Amino acid sequence: MIYRALGNTGLQVSEIGLGCEGFTEQEGMGTYALVDAAADAGINYFDLYSPDPNLRLHLGKALAGRRDQFIIQAHLCSVWKDGQYKRTRILEEVQAGFEDLLHQLHTDHVEIGMIHYVDSLKDWQAVAEGPVMRYAQQLKQEGRIGYIGLSSHNPQVAIQAVESGLIEVLMFSVNPCYDLQPGDEDLEKLWADESYAQPLVNMDPQREALYELCQRRGVGITVMKPFGGGDLLDEKLSPAGKALTPVQCLHYALTRPGVATVLPGAHSVEELRQSVAYETASAAERDYASALASFPKISWKGHCMYCGHCAPCPMGIDIATVTKFLNLVKAQGEMPETVREHYAVLEHTASECIRCHACENRCPFDVEVTENMRQAVNVFGK
Repeated sequence: MIYRALGNTGLQVSEIGLGCEGFTEQEGMGTYALVDAAADAGINYFDLYSPDPNLRLHLGKALAGRRDQFIIQAHLCSVWKDGQYKRTRILEEVQAGFEDLLHQLHTDHVEIGMIHYVDSLKDWQAVAEGPVMRYAQQLKQEGRIGYIGLSSHNPQVAIQAVESGLIEVLMFSVNPCYDLQPGDEDLEKLWADESYAQPLVNMDPQREALYELCQRRGVGITVMKPFGGGDLLDEKLSPAGKALTPVQCLHYALTRPGVATVLPGAHSVEELRQSVAYETASAAERDYASALASFPKISWKGHCMYCGHCAPCPMGIDIATVTKFLNLVKAQGEMPETVREHYAVLEHTASECIRCHACENRCPFDVEVTENMRQAVNVFGK
């Protein structure tokens, strides 16, 4: 298992994590096998959005004696009421839900306190300026949560949250179909057939800007819905009209700037192992570029997807990384110190490009790579 830095938190997290969907299987009895399999695979990061008391009960028992092996991302504002899940902003309900979480998990803290499901700008402003954020900050000060996070499907909201400096972790939906869609408060549009009825060209600029903003600010991204709820794995259901493999979806998410871990749901140990298989997958199995380039009605022409098809460069330049640094500078409008220093330690830089165009001949998206290298020299110098 590969471990990545979760933004600036100082936490090292498994790049493959685990959503909690499967913890409800067999009336919660599937939890034990899933936690065992996750531990065996080196997974150390869980997302726990569900407030289901039965789920929490069994997970608490499954974690007994090994709580310290895992980093828990648990959601504030997700509560159980009248026998069902409810999202709330009522402080008393939020507080009671968090106390129940700690009690059921037999712990005195969780590493990430994730403010649950903020998809409208109005809701974000109410959270940021109101008692929910003050409560999260109090919990952090008391050491009952380590870091404050936010979950959202809307890049407009997520950008404001990251820019506010109030959050340190962002849970966001990342996959190659959702990334084509503009931000909207109606998350149903992300998978609605009509959203894909017309030709789509390139990634939504707000989503791209969000990922680059998180990379610059050190806000770690934890990914939900990498398989689009399973739709991307089924040709009949996929909005793109073609199916991807779990490994391709995971690799796409893990190559976005700012991403630390992907949290696929697993309803069984076998499904979990399909995701963990990413760690031993070949470059050919991880390759999503050829599949994306063949999607009907969707084009990424001219847009670098950081897929690595441009390699190998005869001069040894890591073209995808240089391009990613260049795009970070463009998005910022100035040279972030961290980007400058990371570029400076590259073994080979854009100034070594001999303009042989071999990379461009291999690029499935017709990116003008040599022009990007020229711009990188202008930006970073020789």
